[in-house]
Amino acid sequence: MSEVLLTHVDTVLEDLSYPVDRTDARDELEGTTLLLANGEVDLGELIEKSGSDSFDSMADLESELNNVLPREAVGEPYQSEGEG
Repeated sequence: MSEVLLTHVDTVLEDLSYPVDRTDARDELEGTTLLLANGEVDLGELIEKSGSDSFDSMADLESELNNVLPREAVGEPYQSEGEG
């Protein structure tokens, strides 16, 4: 098992061979903990929630992951980093 920050998810996604089926990507990355701003999620489980059956590139997979991330993944809603 490994852990990866959401901001560095590309470091594990680049290890996959593209194009890749959703099932293969899920199986390969299951057990990898994706560390979010408020919590964590299993990367394989997150990939399983994707609406795509396959991913042609790492960019495709990253885009799909962004679509299925929990709302709290990047911090509190309606807050900008510039607020103090």
